[in-house]
Amino acid sequence: MQIRKLVTLEEACRIREQLRKEGKRVVFVNGCFDVLHGGHISYLADARAQGDVMFAAVNSDKSERALKGPSRPIYTQEERLEILDAIRYIDYLILFDDLTVEPLLRALRPDVHAKGTDYTKDNVPERAIAIELGFETYIAGAPKENSSRDVISTVVERFGGLESDKLPADR
Repeated sequence: MQIRKLVTLEEACRIREQLRKEGKRVVFVNGCFDVLHGGHISYLADARAQGDVMFAAVNSDKSERALKGPSRPIYTQEERLEILDAIRYIDYLILFDDLTVEPLLRALRPDVHAKGTDYTKDNVPERAIAIELGFETYIAGAPKENSSRDVISTVVERFGGLESDKLPADR
């Protein structure tokens, strides 16, 4: 399947320049988005409401594995991009290998960088670059009630000891 919203960083920078000329407010979000859940959707919807166009930077399999351990990702980068491509709040997707989004923030210089509610404006890892470059940090989404880790733990707890032929049927 073709991922329509996927752009390279170079393409994203060209798009960003055009949007700047048009006076559009650009929002930037980032994450692994592995085992997508309702908290992700709340985050993306709230973030998108802060501007006219939203870029979502997605950790590659390599960077997610480095950040979260050898058992991750659950979904490949291609699967995660395909899922995110279907979400209406996202205008553009960027896949990245780095462990931080600082290079992308420096290149794109968004108006708003939205982070989830597991952060505050004072403890986001990108706080220093936000101050340096002058973009807004916005804490988006409903208070965090679950995480991908929680979803994975629930699945393992409920079905971890079952053989695949004993799992509940897909309907």
